[in-house]
Amino acid sequence: MVQTQKETRSITFVQAVNEGLSQEMERDGTVFIMGEDIAGGAGRDDKEDAWGGPFRLTKGLIKKFGPERIRDTPISEAGFMGAGVGAAATGLRPVVDLMFVGFIGVCGDQIFNNAAKMHYMFGGKLPMPLTIMTSIGAGTNAAAQHSESLYSTFAHFPGLKCVIPSDPYTAKGLHVAAIRDPDPVIVFNHKMLMGRGTTAEVNQGLSYGVHVPEDIYEIPIGKASIVKEGTDITLIGLGYTTLLCVQALEELENAGYSVEVIDLLSISPLDEETILNSVTKTKKVVIVDEDYPRCSVATDISALVSEQAFDYLDAPPVRVTSPHASVPYSLPLEMAFLPTKERVISAAASLLE
Repeated sequence: MVQTQKETRSITFVQAVNEGLSQEMERDGTVFIMGEDIAGGAGRDDKEDAWGGPFRLTKGLIKKFGPERIRDTPISEAGFMGAGVGAAATGLRPVVDLMFVGFIGVCGDQIFNNAAKMHYMFGGKLPMPLTIMTSIGAGTNAAAQHSESLYSTFAHFPGLKCVIPSDPYTAKGLHVAAIRDPDPVIVFNHKMLMGRGTTAEVNQGLSYGVHVPEDIYEIPIGKASIVKEGTDITLIGLGYTTLLCVQALEELENAGYSVEVIDLLSISPLDEETILNSVTKTKKVVIVDEDYPRCSVATDISALVSEQAFDYLDAPPVRVTSPHASVPYSLPLEMAFLPTKERVISAAASLLE
């Protein structure tokens, strides 16, 4: 949920996640976190706040909760993901840090065949309160194996809930909601959003200001947020692409158009009602999705709108996605790979002309 009111407490995306994890661990003693490098360096004199992984999501938490609840693991995603599934099956609430979503290739069996199916296969008698947090997205010059999005792959499997924060406020609330949920939830954090959210960055036009309450709170899983209401066209984003939609909104409104922006927040379950209500009102839609275009969230939403709101459309849905190609390592090629504000504006203009 993007908040547009004057900010009163602005922290970064990473700080918001860290705060939510810490508060939930204080509230519930069954919550613990494990992953590679999440606690490394805690014993060194020059690392007083501890490492906290490559994105600092768990920075300082080992000092607060100790090595029993902040657990560094070997470089074995298959091993520690399987341990997380087992721990959840016994009634604990593990948070497993899968550093990059591309690492799914070495722990897919534990997620897709075990975590996603155990509640179903045991007749609903076995909760699976497993939270997986992972990083997604290109734009940081991290090469093909560390820059994918792949959230549509997870959404394909029944039994998994998939959420994608778009700013510090939603980052904190969705992580808390994921930990409290009785089902396995994957939280996809975009690398281009981590660290954003401060006043200086807002003033530079790189992000948008949100108030992040100090108290703990949840954001409902499965409910999209209407960032801005409008009547001429709907822009749909998720994670970082919501920011692109907000940036495009400003220029389109300056040109005289009334634009509605939807932040999906959750792709499984998907808030079909909010999407369809918006599109039947505006009659035009652009879906902005960084994942590969084949079998993607953008393709799924395009099919949903075409099948259930066809009679209301003035034009076919338009998708703005990355190409069906691996993420380039070359920074100029990587920038050409990504959806951009300019591409969103161009797609919207093609429908508004």
